[in-house]
Amino acid sequence: MAAGEDDIKSEIIVGCMIAASITGIASAIGLAFTGVSAVAVVAEKPELFGKTLILQLLPMTQSIYGLLTAILLMMGGGLLAGGGEITPLMGKGAIFIGMIVGFTGLSAIMQGMIASSAIAGTARNPGITARGIMYAATAETMAIFGLLVAILLMTGIGFL
Repeated sequence: MAAGEDDIKSEIIVGCMIAASITGIASAIGLAFTGVSAVAVVAEKPELFGKTLILQLLPMTQSIYGLLTAILLMMGGGLLAGGGEITPLMGKGAIFIGMIVGFTGLSAIMQGMIASSAIAGTARNPGITARGIMYAATAETMAIFGLLVAILLMTGIGFL
């Protein structure tokens, strides 16, 4: 492996780290907001466990997007079995792809706030759970857009 190829793979690793770590941290914060609310509600109304669990898990999806991005970058960059030729553009591109997914994944924090309010609302009126899911899902669209842009860039740069 040439020194230049090592540098490119190092940049791909940085892109993976950015995507996975920022989305992971944001999801953990969002899950903390929802978890605190869900535990308080279930302590008084155990029958709402299923409804609150759905709302509590919503902020975790951004970390899945970060993980998926990291895996695709590793596969396309030859860090996992196989992989084609890598170029300097792929190294720099991986960093920016990681940033796109990581930054849009910060929406997990706000999604956690929205879902936390929906959990509190569900305690008062269990019939609003689906509406709460819809409100929380709107915050997630930013992360979905980020993942879409990342996949399009990976395709254009040659990762996929």
